[in-house]
Amino acid sequence: MTRIDFHTNVGDTVAYACRLARKVYASGKPLVVLAEAQRLAAFDEQLWSFQPLEFVPHCMAKSALAQDTPVVLTSNLDEAPHHHVLVNLGAPVTAQFARFERLVEIVGSDGDELAAGRERYRFYRDRGYVIDTHNQGG
Repeated sequence: MTRIDFHTNVGDTVAYACRLARKVYASGKPLVVLAEAQRLAAFDEQLWSFQPLEFVPHCMAKSALAQDTPVVLTSNLDEAPHHHVLVNLGAPVTAQFARFERLVEIVGSDGDELAAGRERYRFYRDRGYVIDTHNQGG
């Protein structure tokens, strides 16, 4: 069964996801980041520059290099080449999450993101998943 972690009340979700991607990459596990196109583009851009001395190799799932790249970005999990760690940056629940060993939900601190995060939390809980919650807000 997929292990699920919720990181809630995150001030800057994109920067937080960059730090998390760096940590997962350093652990040697492949990572897929799921988000809608606009947020994915912001994540991609920030991942290039957030730590100048610590490059995190990444590409879009449609790239010919995706199979060999440790961090893959997508808005469609049907394109995901890896099934170890999935980071969700606010996309709705997708049935394909169950293919992954671990799912990390990153939930921002504004009202809309918190409401959507609560909805996703209920979805997983109601299906019997054990959820670890990590509140980042003070």
